[in-house]
Amino acid sequence: MSEPKPLLEEGTELNLQFDKRGGVLPVAVQESSTGNVLMIASVNREALEYSLKNRQAAFWSTSRNELWIKGLTSGNRLILDQVLVDCDQDALVYKVTLEGEGVCHTKNRNDIHRKACFYRSVDFGSGMLKFVANNEN
Repeated sequence: MSEPKPLLEEGTELNLQFDKRGGVLPVAVQESSTGNVLMIASVNREALEYSLKNRQAAFWSTSRNELWIKGLTSGNRLILDQVLVDCDQDALVYKVTLEGEGVCHTKNRNDIHRKACFYRSVDFGSGMLKFVANNEN
């Protein structure tokens, strides 16, 4: 059962609402130095505990159903600077420092990992996708 709203929203106790979304919470990953959103992922209790203990971002891979420690195989680590918790305690923001090329599994035309997963935007006129210049290099 959830805490009463005043305690959940105004209290100081961490009481993340994992049960609300089937055991995982969404987490937006934001670069501390630029404010750019690098990626969106999911965390479960195990991933969050690992992240807090090691100050390195870890997630729950919903496609592989396993703990995913970002950078373990790619070397593109995310060092945790701050964890923000929303008002309902059911979503997080990881503010991070990127060590490596980028967080995205895709690569640009120079075979370098893109810095962020958000490397395209919608053109309002045509409705087509266009590449964001600062994320394509």
